[in-house]
Amino acid sequence: MVLTAAVVAGGEGTRFRPYTDLVPKPMIPLGPEERPVMDYIVNMLIKGNVNHVVLLVGYKWKYIRNYFGYGDRFGVKIDYSIDNETYRGTGGSLLNAYKNHFLDSDPVVVWYGDILAPIRASELASYHVEREADAVLVVSNKYQVSVGVVDIDDKGNIIKMSEKPWIDLKSTIGIFTIRPKLLEEFEAELGTSFDVMGDLIPAMIRSGKKVVAYMYEGPWIDVGSLERYKKIDEKLLKEVTNL
Repeated sequence: MVLTAAVVAGGEGTRFRPYTDLVPKPMIPLGPEERPVMDYIVNMLIKGNVNHVVLLVGYKWKYIRNYFGYGDRFGVKIDYSIDNETYRGTGGSLLNAYKNHFLDSDPVVVWYGDILAPIRASELASYHVEREADAVLVVSNKYQVSVGVVDIDDKGNIIKMSEKPWIDLKSTIGIFTIRPKLLEEFEAELGTSFDVMGDLIPAMIRSGKKVVAYMYEGPWIDVGSLERYKKIDEKLLKEVTNL
């Protein structure tokens, strides 16, 4: 059985400049072994029984292809869906891959290229099938705020401060499954340039599609900004990349 995963990795990485003037963000080195972020993701997908990886690429995409090739040394098939001016945004990138016949499993696992979490893709896909879902979003029970949070009394005095606290907030973490044909089904409403979380998922919910939460209580890392990248703890990195 084919299980396909699409990795969203086409952005210009503006929050990582000037480093991304030279290399695309998915190839930024991470950890003591200085492996690219994308290397961790691809290997986690392979350990999660994915046998076809589609990299949704654009900015400096040949740099990524020159590292991964077509998957021979990884033991997995790797294809490249290249962004263009017609298909833009995360949703447009997925729609482009679908129309080029790359998304060849139902469901397809979608993984944002700056998220690390020890989630087994095959278990997520099995949960999707079990729930007869149209989409399954991985949802964390907690979220770390990137700024300091304060409590203020009725006189305007700060009586408590917490620096970047974890709060009880159900939040999506950039990993989900979806029935790929729905990308084309919603094209009439959303066009060819749209965001998955901002446009497609809300449209699916409004139309009565079955969107299900996959509750995840383990650790995860968002490598989406230079500030977060510089503060990644090596012990946590090992934990979130170990299936």
